[in-house]
Amino acid sequence: MTIQWFPGHMTRARRQIQDKLKLIDIAIELLDARIPLSSRNPMIDEILAGKPRLIVLNKSDLADPKVTEQWMAYFRSEGHECVSIDANTGTRIGDIVVKSKLLLHAKIERQISKGINPRAIRGLIVGIPNVGKSTLINRLAGKNIAATGDRPGVTKGQQWIKIGTEMELLDTPGILWPKFEDPIVGYRLAVTGAIKEEILNIDDIAFHAVKELCARYWPAMKERFDLDTPPKDLDDSDEIVRIMEEIGRRRGCLIGGGRVDFEKVSVIVLREMRAGKMGKISLEEPLTAMAHLSVPGKGEQE
Repeated sequence: MTIQWFPGHMTRARRQIQDKLKLIDIAIELLDARIPLSSRNPMIDEILAGKPRLIVLNKSDLADPKVTEQWMAYFRSEGHECVSIDANTGTRIGDIVVKSKLLLHAKIERQISKGINPRAIRGLIVGIPNVGKSTLINRLAGKNIAATGDRPGVTKGQQWIKIGTEMELLDTPGILWPKFEDPIVGYRLAVTGAIKEEILNIDDIAFHAVKELCARYWPAMKERFDLDTPPKDLDDSDEIVRIMEEIGRRRGCLIGGGRVDFEKVSVIVLREMRAGKMGKISLEEPLTAMAHLSVPGKGEQE
């Protein structure tokens, strides 16, 4: 699968972010804790132009906690401060303000030494679509200010939101990059819901999800769908289809002649995985992801 998707509003969003950089003290990069590498936009490094950055792993409630700890250690080894949160429940979101102040401590101290009363920290929150930016802002602000949704592309414009007296955040639309050089990146983004399903084949997305889940979390798959035997060979597409057929028969997804309705199976698998009904799942770890995934390239420049 080759995905090339760069709507005009994403081009505008990139330019709007670049225009606002002079107003920004710190960038808060929001990633999906289940796929931190695949959900990391490589264009952001260029766009942010060396601004202090805090990496926030959101949806940690859905991710494997042991793997999330590995990712936090990885990002810290790369010189980035990192926190894991759950924006939906508000778990650990207070760490964002604390860590932001820590990263800007030297700047704040210089201002104080010059007799300047430090103003509220100005942060830019960035991330791909459907990673939870607006939900996080609403949690931090303590009220519904930013538009939210469970589908990518909800946030259309930019707005400043006050977070108490210590921080102001600029929300931005999610930005994907022009082209996914590694198809696995595209699949993982699709599996977790970062890409609109209308532009993809849902059966292909679910096929990849089943393959990944069988490889990483077979006990959870077996229990959730009452399955019998795991795939003998994960590279054998017939074996993955067999698992999907078994899921379909267990769930009654049948059409004429007793055949399995793969579209219904696909919807069930993706919906239940995204809702955490198979348990806490991560689709990539630092060592294997860096070894086997090519980091998405910057692609075509606008």
